[in-house]
Amino acid sequence: MQSHQKELKDIVLITLFAALTAVGAFIKIPMPLIPFTLQIFFVFLSGALLGAKKGMYSQILYVVIGLIGFPILANGGGFSYIFQPSFGFLLGNILAAYLIGYILEKKKKRTKLSYLQAYLCGLTVIYLFGLVYFYLIYNFWMAQPTTWSYAIGTVILPFIIPDCIKAILSIWIAERLKPYISK
Repeated sequence: MQSHQKELKDIVLITLFAALTAVGAFIKIPMPLIPFTLQIFFVFLSGALLGAKKGMYSQILYVVIGLIGFPILANGGGFSYIFQPSFGFLLGNILAAYLIGYILEKKKKRTKLSYLQAYLCGLTVIYLFGLVYFYLIYNFWMAQPTTWSYAIGTVILPFIIPDCIKAILSIWIAERLKPYISK
């Protein structure tokens, strides 16, 4: 009976963080190409609170639900979303949740610094996937020649400070929620 309860708890938490990421997508400030959302805040928390695999599963679930047609992604939903310039960020979110969870699982004691290190590694992955995908979609799918410097200025620079603020806020929340999630 104990293992069934743990499995059910895991399913509920994975689904909850997929839903929270969807909520984060709706809390947005429109920008010209990539909207400013709170998705990354929940990516940080999913990795930190659920661990590597379950955090990653929550982000996979979120993306899959969006791709099958539910309009829960920042700019809608459906399979054609893979052609959005921002889709690379969603792929990065999946790997970032895993990486954050993995880094924190390896720590004997979680400190604010260990959370920050994990989040910055995750953020780097998100930016890398988002930047490369944006560049490729713009240059090869949309046939709008763009430079790397334009891509960096458009999809990374405006978001660095807000994303670092979200990381700091999520450290504070993760430290307080971790004991409850671990029970």
